[in-house]
Amino acid sequence: MAQQPLLSLPEFHNVSTGALVVKEPLNFWGGARVKPKDTKNSEPVYEPATGRVLCNMIPCGEEEVDEAIKSAHSAFLKWSKLSGMERARIMLEAARIIRERRDEIARAEVANNGKSITEAQVDIDVAWQCIEYYAGIAPTLSGQHIQLPGGSFAYTRREPLGVCVGIGAWNYPFQIAAWKSAPAMACGNAMVFKPSPMTPVTAVMLAEIYKEAGVPDGLFNVVQGGAETGGLLCHHPMVAKVSFTGSVPTGKKVMEMAAKGVKQVTLELGGKSPLIIFKDCELENAIKGALMANFLTQGEVCCNGTRVFVQREIMPQFLEEVVKRTKAIPVGDPLCEETRMGALISKPHMEKVLGFIKQAKEQGAKVLCGGERFVPTDPKLKDGYFVSPCVLDNCRDDMTCVKEEIFGPVMSVLPFDTEDEVLQRANNTTFGLASGVFTRDIARAHRVAANLQAGTCYINNYNVGPVEVPFGGYKMSGFGRENGQVTIEYYSQLKTVVVEMGDVESLF
Repeated sequence: MAQQPLLSLPEFHNVSTGALVVKEPLNFWGGARVKPKDTKNSEPVYEPATGRVLCNMIPCGEEEVDEAIKSAHSAFLKWSKLSGMERARIMLEAARIIRERRDEIARAEVANNGKSITEAQVDIDVAWQCIEYYAGIAPTLSGQHIQLPGGSFAYTRREPLGVCVGIGAWNYPFQIAAWKSAPAMACGNAMVFKPSPMTPVTAVMLAEIYKEAGVPDGLFNVVQGGAETGGLLCHHPMVAKVSFTGSVPTGKKVMEMAAKGVKQVTLELGGKSPLIIFKDCELENAIKGALMANFLTQGEVCCNGTRVFVQREIMPQFLEEVVKRTKAIPVGDPLCEETRMGALISKPHMEKVLGFIKQAKEQGAKVLCGGERFVPTDPKLKDGYFVSPCVLDNCRDDMTCVKEEIFGPVMSVLPFDTEDEVLQRANNTTFGLASGVFTRDIARAHRVAANLQAGTCYINNYNVGPVEVPFGGYKMSGFGRENGQVTIEYYSQLKTVVVEMGDVESLF
């Protein structure tokens, strides 16, 4: 009998906080969920809003990883032979199914990740838009024709790589799975995806949707696990490419492991991005931009603009209004429509964020609001991992809170005087993922954008990410890109074919 997809099981109908328990196996290859071979290394996965066990994550061992990769390779042989139009048709169907089931997927995402339902719905929308976008590109993949002397010519073919590995992060579990799989599949590749061990659930839903849409069994597979499973994937000889989203230290290890097999790598790593607010800005927009740059997904966003540089003349007005609005952010049950900030991913991560705030105070920063563990009035949320959003004043460039990625709802505000000075300070970091500038001066906006050392620069906005636009880092924030047309180059390889129309000229 065919397996029922997760989304059609009763426990996934209208998920509510504190109610979901997932007992189904969460590995997926060969077109079906697969029971783990060995349960001894099982790890509990917690619901961030309540602190209770949501499910158990059972990591895949060598034999299971091998099965998943062989399943992917088998599917690749079929999928890569389809035309771009045929692949596009199936991908568009997957996008349609996601759009139709957006709310159920979003509710499961909230239970697993802790972000607000409002944000989760946007994440699911971004996922189907990404798949739709690359479905549109699939039929357009083409090479170049080069005329050579004597009627000879050459042409290039853009060909798939083979089996690609995607390693996802816990802050955007479903969206990242779509961001990695859509361009890979559009180019004719198969994928084995490893979600974060803290958010194992929703990538399986994506796998089931792809199957329902009509991809060959094994085209998109999910293996669960942590660092050990990730290592098995990176070392496997049948893997052609690894795309990783996560921390800098783990990214370095992924790159090192992939290098042993000379595998292509895309790394989307951390950030400590600057947001520069000039005195001639539209202040209302700058304040909204600063809030968006720091408090989305409880601050757990790699491209957040967590170093907010404000020109000294407008610092008092800026701080007054930002603090007022930060205090007003509704924190609590992430499945309530009114909530704007949910729970951090785990208890250890919450303690780490609180530790950063404590250290900031010790180093001389002033907490203007928030920065404490928050306990909602609802008794079922008393053990959830909530932190009140925090604004830090009196910050200096040499403070830990200004130099290191906190990955929590903490905004560090710093004064500046001149454009040259703030550019030097903004670029004085090992990271280079994103940046932002608010000004009415069009020449300054483009000048600053040109001089900021980051993969993205937002002018008069922050944290907008249309799927048509490439996303990725400079410096230790990684290399390669996700989204946009350019990503096709990171999931394909170029073959040159030279055609001689005359006789061979030989030196021998």
